[in-house]
Amino acid sequence: MQVLLLEDNAETAAFITSGLSEIGWQVERFATPEPAILRLGGGGIDLAVFDRMLPGMDGLDVLRLVRGAGVTVPVLMLTARAGLDDRVAGLDAGADDYLVKPFAMAELIARLKTLARRPPQMSLEATERVIGDLRLDRVGHRAERGGQPLDLSPLEFKLLDCLMAHEGEVVTRTMLLEKVWGYAFDPKTSLVQTHLSRLRAKVDRGRETELIRTIRGAGYVIAAP
Repeated sequence: MQVLLLEDNAETAAFITSGLSEIGWQVERFATPEPAILRLGGGGIDLAVFDRMLPGMDGLDVLRLVRGAGVTVPVLMLTARAGLDDRVAGLDAGADDYLVKPFAMAELIARLKTLARRPPQMSLEATERVIGDLRLDRVGHRAERGGQPLDLSPLEFKLLDCLMAHEGEVVTRTMLLEKVWGYAFDPKTSLVQTHLSRLRAKVDRGRETELIRTIRGAGYVIAAP
């Protein structure tokens, strides 16, 4: 497994590199964002670990840049910020997981192994999804409705992609937690409701017809009227 580590603290970087090397993984460590971004764009990386606080740039901004460039490598974000808003911000920016410092090496390895087992975000068989006047370009990571672009966060894009893949079917909260967040358990948070509310506002607000509906006690469904 080839892991890119973006961490400016030498002691933390050495700790992570040593732990991952012990299980046979290769680690490429970068102390600054620019060369790490270039390396990710070059391919050959299986997983990435980003520190949140980096010299000259927030780790979330680095994440947004690589996601905007179409890089789908799973990214685990390390941070000293433990607040719910900080975790949500990390997921919104395109992080696949979020680990608070200080952490145990065993937990870091377990989380990375889970990300490594996750299927790719995009299948090659469907590059575009269309429901009514809603269009999702899965290659270009763009969405539009009625010809007008939708300003979706990476996480909102994944949610919409998941819903559209099950057009006309009820998608449960558990399904979304597993497919979008990669959770094999219910974290008992309002993550799904919060992000679905934001997504519906962007997709349906001000439109004559609503495409996304809540099925009380069951989940969510997207379908043309």
